[in-house]
Amino acid sequence: MKTLSLVVVLLLSLMMLVGCQQATTGSEVSELRIPTGAGGVGFLPLLVMQKRQLIEKHAKAAGIADLRVRWIDIGGPAVMNDALLSGSVDFIAAGPPAFLTLWDKTLTSAKVTGVAGMTSLPMYLNTRSDRLKKLDDFTERDKIAVTGIKVSIPALVMQMYAKDKYGPSEVARFDKYTVTMTHPDAVVALLAGSGAVDAHFTSPPFHQRELKDPRVHTIMTSNDVMGGSTTFTMLSTTAKFREQNPRVYASVLAALDEANKMIVDDKQAAAELLRASSGDSGFSLAELLEVLNDPDIKFSTTPENVMKYAGFMYDIGSIKNRPVSWKDLFFPEIHGAPGS
Repeated sequence: MKTLSLVVVLLLSLMMLVGCQQATTGSEVSELRIPTGAGGVGFLPLLVMQKRQLIEKHAKAAGIADLRVRWIDIGGPAVMNDALLSGSVDFIAAGPPAFLTLWDKTLTSAKVTGVAGMTSLPMYLNTRSDRLKKLDDFTERDKIAVTGIKVSIPALVMQMYAKDKYGPSEVARFDKYTVTMTHPDAVVALLAGSGAVDAHFTSPPFHQRELKDPRVHTIMTSNDVMGGSTTFTMLSTTAKFREQNPRVYASVLAALDEANKMIVDDKQAAAELLRASSGDSGFSLAELLEVLNDPDIKFSTTPENVMKYAGFMYDIGSIKNRPVSWKDLFFPEIHGAPGS
């Protein structure tokens, strides 16, 4: 009986040891969940990854033959942030301001960190008013359509402009002129001249559509304020996911890089894919191809000007932690890139 008891104890100990090892090493996920994002040019690399099954391709090359990639139709930074933190998705794509907010909040917990940039492109402040020549010309009677008051990329760009020109106390100077509106609705409102909005801070391809009206002109761009090309959308995930799924993580990054190269190498095919996915957007293939041929629109994993957002958000108290370098914000796999 003593011998049998000893064997049972040894077997139980061995099972516990194996269980602990499996919990520590584990197998990588068999299903990867990624939101498709808000759509449009800024999220085109995700669309290419999805339609060409690039993640599955690179996972298979890495020895993961049966990885299932589930693309989830949700958009909006707040919703995606919640989904990532709750474990409902594994990666999210958003603009640098939304990412920085999440990075700052999770430094001592989930440690949400940047994987890579996706797109870099300017946003444009357009108006049909002859009276408005510069941002300083706006008054209480004017309304600027933005996708989000105070927190969207256009809102932050105007806050940066105000801080640089009028001082820190005036950082919210132009906030009171902004109204929340989707890009399609703002295009209609601006071109109709109904007075619902006097200007629209927008992105491609809506910018190009507005400029086809000879009454519309551009007051400023985000590149003017940021001092050059700036990341518009980027990919991020948690430190835990990367640590537990190194091959899947590497497959996602490789797929993103390949998707960007495919867009650059064959803009016609990319425009066709974007148009097919846009439903009743009203944009022609020629219009989308014109957008993709714009030299200011770039598809690259290299982060650009993210640190300028970080410094500004720290200065105004939007984030509590200030990164020393852009590399503090991104995982090491892209540290060799000329980021900023």
